[in-house]
Amino acid sequence: MKNLKQLIRQTIPMLLMLLTCSTTLHAQSITVKGTVTDASEEPLIGASVVVKGNTSQGTVTDFDGNFVLKVPSEQTVLVISYVGMTTKEIKVGKQRSFKVTLADDTKLEEVIVVGYGQQKKASVVGAITQTTGAVLERAGGVSDIGSALTGNLPGVITSSSSGMPGEEDPQIVIRGVSSWNSSSPLVLVDGIERPMSSVDIHSVQSISVLKDASATAVYGVKGANGVILITTKRGTEGRAKISVSASTAIKLVSKLPKTYGSADALYQVNQAVKHELGLQPSSWEGISSTDFMNNYNAPAGSIDPETGFLMSERYPDVDWQKELFDDYAMSYNANVNIAGGTKDVKYYAAVDYQHEGDLFREWDNNRGYKGGYGFNRINVRSNLDFQLTKTTVLKANLSGSHGIRNNPYGLEPNSWYETQLWQAAYSAPHDALLPRYSDGVWGYFEPDTQGAPNSVTNLALHGANQTTTTRINTDFTLEQDLSFITKGLKVSGLISWDNVFVENNRGINDLYNNAQYRYINPKTGAVSYAEKPAGNNNFDFVETIAWKTDGGSLNNNATQRNLFYQAQLFWGRQFGKHDVTAMGVFNRSERAIGSDFTNYREDWAFRATYNYDSRYFFEYNGAYNGSEKFSPDNRFAFFNSGAIGWSLANEKWFKPIAETKLFGRNLIDILKFRYSYGEIGEDSVWERWLYQTQWSYGGNTKLDSTNPNNNSIYTWYKEKKVGNPDIHWEKAIKQNFGIDFAFLNGLVAGTFEFFHEKRSDIMIAGVSRSVPFYFGATAPYMNKGRTKTTGYELELRLKYDFANGIHTYANMNMTHAKNEVTEYDDAELLPSYQKRVGYSWGQASSYLDNGIANSWSDVIAMTEHDKNDNQKLPGQYMITDFNGDGVIDSNDSAPYGYTGTPQNTYNLTVGVDYKGFSIYAQFYGVTNVSRYVAFNSLPKPYLHTVYDEGAHWSPETGSGIPSLRYNTTPSYYEGTRFLFDGSFCRLKNLELAYTWNGGWIHKIGLSMLKVYVNGNNLFLWTDMPDDRESNFAGTGLASQGAYPTMKRINFGIKFEL
Repeated sequence: MKNLKQLIRQTIPMLLMLLTCSTTLHAQSITVKGTVTDASEEPLIGASVVVKGNTSQGTVTDFDGNFVLKVPSEQTVLVISYVGMTTKEIKVGKQRSFKVTLADDTKLEEVIVVGYGQQKKASVVGAITQTTGAVLERAGGVSDIGSALTGNLPGVITSSSSGMPGEEDPQIVIRGVSSWNSSSPLVLVDGIERPMSSVDIHSVQSISVLKDASATAVYGVKGANGVILITTKRGTEGRAKISVSASTAIKLVSKLPKTYGSADALYQVNQAVKHELGLQPSSWEGISSTDFMNNYNAPAGSIDPETGFLMSERYPDVDWQKELFDDYAMSYNANVNIAGGTKDVKYYAAVDYQHEGDLFREWDNNRGYKGGYGFNRINVRSNLDFQLTKTTVLKANLSGSHGIRNNPYGLEPNSWYETQLWQAAYSAPHDALLPRYSDGVWGYFEPDTQGAPNSVTNLALHGANQTTTTRINTDFTLEQDLSFITKGLKVSGLISWDNVFVENNRGINDLYNNAQYRYINPKTGAVSYAEKPAGNNNFDFVETIAWKTDGGSLNNNATQRNLFYQAQLFWGRQFGKHDVTAMGVFNRSERAIGSDFTNYREDWAFRATYNYDSRYFFEYNGAYNGSEKFSPDNRFAFFNSGAIGWSLANEKWFKPIAETKLFGRNLIDILKFRYSYGEIGEDSVWERWLYQTQWSYGGNTKLDSTNPNNNSIYTWYKEKKVGNPDIHWEKAIKQNFGIDFAFLNGLVAGTFEFFHEKRSDIMIAGVSRSVPFYFGATAPYMNKGRTKTTGYELELRLKYDFANGIHTYANMNMTHAKNEVTEYDDAELLPSYQKRVGYSWGQASSYLDNGIANSWSDVIAMTEHDKNDNQKLPGQYMITDFNGDGVIDSNDSAPYGYTGTPQNTYNLTVGVDYKGFSIYAQFYGVTNVSRYVAFNSLPKPYLHTVYDEGAHWSPETGSGIPSLRYNTTPSYYEGTRFLFDGSFCRLKNLELAYTWNGGWIHKIGLSMLKVYVNGNNLFLWTDMPDDRESNFAGTGLASQGAYPTMKRINFGIKFEL
């Protein structure tokens, strides 16, 4: 017993000591550190590093991707994760320093921005396509989002028309034109209707395009023509990330029509005169001798002995394109943005500056100012997310822009007067006048100042105006998680105020202050001046500086005030294999322009989705819309749509086929079929209150037709406009069938879409209706039109990574869309081929021909013309008597070619990345499109403009384009000659870049550095005489031209701190 007590006394202290040592040993934690990077060795900021099984013990990587963490023991397992990348688990063991590389998660489900929310791409059953801001930034030097979108998204058709600084935005339609009232899509920026120009390209996170009824139905009538959703960037949790970029672009004229020089043009005049002498002997007066034509090629600096002026001043040979435009212009862009945040506050802020230089040459007008064009704009944006509580988030967005557009004073944009600034570059003869004589006097063409304008003086002496557009946008969103009521329930509210202020007429007003102009008749040498001696003293004209400064005025018609508010309820739950969501939204917009009454719109919409085991998908959408344009009986209407989907690749019985190995890869990754059907309303006409008859007060009855002053004493109270109380919504029934596919672990992927749309009850304006002239008033709007649009889209994406690290990719897409008018208010007596019905909206028409008359026998055999029949000659088109009535007249104009909107668009994007090096090229083209471009040579006997169109017909060759006419006036002469095939293919974008993500740039405090050179519109292949995809800019007449379209070569740098 004694021995036992002694053993216990000895053992207990030893046990206590052992326990103490063990406890001390376990209390000593281990410190580990490391760096987390991606596959390109770029540090990942904010990557999560936690202890497995104890997520409360962890940290996030810092700005350089580094982390330090204390762990319990060597048995600890670290879990490293980052959004969009595969998660790694690492056992600590004896190691204390780690270098972790995370790979991209190729299985990560892509999220698509849809109407009022987001969906996983795998569960989307509507026709939606998406691109990112990074893709748009590769458009070489382009400052507007619309131009950058070109070709990147199937179904989106863009058409540019002008290169004017600040006005280069193209027209955009989605899947073609299906209504004559409006085909423009709805554009939403962060869920609010705003123009694309309110966002700079660098602030764009993603752009989604919604195309079918299922995708657009929740936007109601506003989305009938498709919806473009622009989502801007937001902050993420982590240290502040500062991104800085700067670029400068050289802008060059893409393509302008070519014309002959003076001597060559006069030679062509001689040929035309000789050809028509038998018909018009007086044309002989237009013949020029060889000696006379040689005067236009006299040595530089030689003096004309008759007038004392330079030979080049009496016999000018002016290349107007060189006189008007510089060889190049410059544009600049600078952008700084910062993003980051904590768990409580996340932020994104950006400042963007854009300068677009003017291509017009600057001329010293001796008046102390310089005119011309130009554009400067600054965009600012601040997106803030506040985590007010664990379940409440407040988003506050403030953005704005301030743009100043320089242009000549007093010229309305797209007016005929503005076209005179560039008209000479398109149509002025080389031999008509000089822009300016050596003594400083301006030149003019006395016989016809409009036919041969001096565009230099129209620009240089027209003052200088600034149009300022200031836009301020504010919106607030409050999001509340209501999971305490039921899991998955959320509610949000949004309110926004947008204001746009436009000021013009600020600058130098130099209107009606004449200058002296001189004209030298090249044949006689007679010198004349535009300003003659005048006044009582008959003194010579003296030019004075008499311009004044104007302080600017508000453009009431362009000033806007917009209020928008919205409430949304969302619920989403997953029950085993069943995934169910439901969403309801109410919004109301109040939009006022100038002093007009406020425009109101109200929408109620909902969406419900069901997904079973990622195999079967169902979606139903509905919208209850209201429009003030219709009477109370027709004001509100309900439109709905539905969609179904089936993912064949996820079927268990299909897995053996899908997982069949080919080249070591699974054969099928994705194979999904989709179908949608729905009805959408539309009210896009400019006029309001179409249902109301409007009355006016004013005017008197004339009592005596011989005495204009003998009027009734009673003032009229008369019907001014006839209303239609039955006017109602246009309706669009849309169907879409789509197939999504991906093969060989993403090596090949793509989408095929087939779409069909029927529009009915399309509103026809009174001025377009077939109403007899004796109706006595403009007829009211009516719902009578019908159209159908059919087409398909194909997108194919390829990518392959070589073992040596080379990454290659290609993206090909094409769209075919064709519309047909099936009902219209055509006049009954019109020939069927001249009615709208049966043809595409905008179908071109022309007088068709049976070739060129090569002899007088052909001329005699030609069908009689209803006018100028005696002006026929060999070398002109033999026009087809389309209706067979024995005479060529207006009834023989028949459909020819296509519309001005291309039926087919094609895009090919290819690229290669290797380590930091990258090269990217984009080709874009269109077919099945017509464009009327009437560049007519020798429009008048004294206007010697001759376009380089190729060889003209001659008796010797018997081929070529129709022979020129000098002083004869044949009818139906042009035939189909000026209705050009508008097809083209262009090298839209090309970029060569190098990016550093590690190494020496970290030593100078940067995390990324990129230098690049890219270009836009670098090469063009087309039969068109100029580079305009459409005629909508300017007056709409191609012959009057537009500010030239640009090609750009852009140099840039981008770095991140």
